[in-house]
Amino acid sequence: MPIFDHSADRAMTKIPAGSTVNVRKLGYGRVSTERQNEAQQRAQLEAAGCSEIFTETVSGGRRDRPGLKQVLNRLQCGDTLVICKLDRLARSLQELLAIASDLDAKGINLQVLEQAIDTTTPTGRLLFQLLGAVGEFEGQLAIERTRASVEHRRSTGGNLGGRPKSYSPEQHRLGQRLKAEGESVSGVARALGISRATAGRMLREPLQTAQ
Repeated sequence: MPIFDHSADRAMTKIPAGSTVNVRKLGYGRVSTERQNEAQQRAQLEAAGCSEIFTETVSGGRRDRPGLKQVLNRLQCGDTLVICKLDRLARSLQELLAIASDLDAKGINLQVLEQAIDTTTPTGRLLFQLLGAVGEFEGQLAIERTRASVEHRRSTGGNLGGRPKSYSPEQHRLGQRLKAEGESVSGVARALGISRATAGRMLREPLQTAQ
């Protein structure tokens, strides 16, 4: 399930330069266990000038984070999402970039207090552009490594593996990337060393449900 509710996107407009529209800072804090204290994060967010603060106790590894969905869907064009650290917002670089891309598309800024990131500044925007480039580079390297491994096993007569009982989240992610680049189901299967049937089943499943 997507983190953002896009149902209201058509009604959203960019704020013109020089507009006097009152913009807001909304804070989000997360702790992983009941033993951790969210008071420190809340205090930091209050000190940063957040008019609304959303906190929750949930592991970062869980896909379902209702508090995060709530704050993201409350944000409007021109607002700023404030967090204490990047790992409070996302579980991986890929998820971070996806959230940052959605925020940027909606005209929403991001401020990370402990890591001095603020996308309202040229330096902050440049940093996120660099993170995006690194994420794309890592994805391409992973695809090339997978292809090279399969080719090596094929050339040396190694076992390419039949239909596996399951596939990894990385294989799912790479398969979806290859599909987006125009690769056929058979091509994805060859690149990842899985059967065509498994590749077809994998590509039909939403990325969030990879096992």
